[in-house]
Amino acid sequence: MENTDDMKKLLTTLGMFCCGLILRAAAVIDVPVPAGDATPVLRRAIEQASACKGRPVTLRLQPGDYHVYRTSASRFLYYISNTASAEENPDPAKHIGIWFRNMKNITLDGCGARLVTHGEMTPFVIDGCENVVLKNFSLAAADPSVPEMTVVAADEHSITARVTAGSSYEIEGGRFYWKGEGWRFGGGIAQVFWPQTNVTNRCDSPLTGVTEAVELEEGLVCFKYAHTPGFKVGEVYQMRHSIRNEACGFIHRSKNVKLENVKLHFLGNFGIVGQYSENLTYDGLYCAPEWGSGRTCAGFADFVQMSGCKGRIRILNSYFEGAHDDPINVHGTHLKVVGHMSERQVKVRFMHGQSYGFEAFFKGDEVEFVDAHSLRCLQPAKIKAVERIDDYEILLTLDRAVSDDVKAAADVSVENITWTPEVEIRHNYFARIPTRGILVTTRRKVLIEENVFYRLPMSAVLVSDDARSWYESGPVRDVTIRKNLFVECGSPVVAVMPENDRYEGAVHRNVCIESNRFMIRGGEAVGVRATDGLVIRNNYISAPVSCGTSPEVFFRMENCHDVTVEGNRCGQPVR
Repeated sequence: MENTDDMKKLLTTLGMFCCGLILRAAAVIDVPVPAGDATPVLRRAIEQASACKGRPVTLRLQPGDYHVYRTSASRFLYYISNTASAEENPDPAKHIGIWFRNMKNITLDGCGARLVTHGEMTPFVIDGCENVVLKNFSLAAADPSVPEMTVVAADEHSITARVTAGSSYEIEGGRFYWKGEGWRFGGGIAQVFWPQTNVTNRCDSPLTGVTEAVELEEGLVCFKYAHTPGFKVGEVYQMRHSIRNEACGFIHRSKNVKLENVKLHFLGNFGIVGQYSENLTYDGLYCAPEWGSGRTCAGFADFVQMSGCKGRIRILNSYFEGAHDDPINVHGTHLKVVGHMSERQVKVRFMHGQSYGFEAFFKGDEVEFVDAHSLRCLQPAKIKAVERIDDYEILLTLDRAVSDDVKAAADVSVENITWTPEVEIRHNYFARIPTRGILVTTRRKVLIEENVFYRLPMSAVLVSDDARSWYESGPVRDVTIRKNLFVECGSPVVAVMPENDRYEGAVHRNVCIESNRFMIRGGEAVGVRATDGLVIRNNYISAPVSCGTSPEVFFRMENCHDVTVEGNRCGQPVR
């Protein structure tokens, strides 16, 4: 009898142990490919995953096309940095396809699936989540809001253009309009692509000054002008309106998020934004037009924008080709001091119209008061309380009295230095970009290593910091730019250029530019100002002999101290 009781106890214990293992094991939710709108199907699958209450769960898609529609998306108000001003977009609510909110330990495995958006929308949002992985899927748009056309004929007063497949238009009373599901525009912002060189640049829109548009056949349009247009046969024109009313993805107040092996063939209206999040990894992103689509553009604006994050930002093994703005931008936000309410209270304000409304400070955060003209720290402090006044102004209560230096300065901004990340950007490729490749301003360790930058018209890498224009903070303290290949990029190729208009000491410190190869046609390889602790070492510069043979002629320094320039070499480009 005792043996029987002991056996029952053992079986009960084993049963409880096995149940515990089952409860801790990852659940898998298979999401079928629906015949029509996949938006509600994906929403129900996420609700099932949420019911797991933090237990690891994988949403597993199937190979095939999941069509996601703005008209059936979840609508929610998010203020996203660097998007659109209230004047440009009075209703900042986003239309969300895949929405993870307050969830933990969740993986979306696309298994080769293709998500196709319809209408301007935000395909995914990760809000208040922890331990999230998105992997193995592609994203395209049925109606990309950067339509394209190629000039096939030109004369003194007209051009004829072939509209790229997937771009839709209509002509009313001789006026030409691009259109998609729920959107339409004429004119807009344009960019020209030259296929022979794989280079894009911003330009005048071919729709400007059109006196009449005539459809010759489906997809073939003649544009007439009162003047000589100047557009050439073979040029591809990418056009868009200017309103960043949605984003490709939004990672908000989340921690430990990874995107892996994700192909983003169109990032509509804005890129992926990480905002006040911690530890974000992008490994194997492919941001470029879909093969066989005939398109040359993959992004309405930036590809990856990290605003006010902390922990580690890692961007690895990725391919960035065909954006309308910077592929990578990592920064904080300066808010201007607009009032001293008491000895320990200041009122601060968002200043750039495209960044406002979001939570920029939290109790316990450390901040610095910064002179907007010298970009030098006037005083550190710690936040004891935060009160939102409205979408633009915030009241900060500090742990100490505001100093006389802060009160006396003409223009002062505040930077939240708690939300500043370490950054690692390695093994990536950048091409077909009209602007810079990487913008980075963070005071923690930065490594930019073994990347390729191909024919970017502006600087390949820019380290800025400003408190009077875009208000993107802040100073850098440890930057290494190493073993990169820069092919015919704009001058200076590497620019460390804080936007101070008064020098009162170094803005940036400890920048090392070493063992890179610069292939240039002229101009500067490196331009640095207001930086102490600068090292330019063991770089190789290929340039036409007319540019000079001494490597030092390709470096420019202004108001820099503790500078080391050594071991750099020059040679002529390989023909």
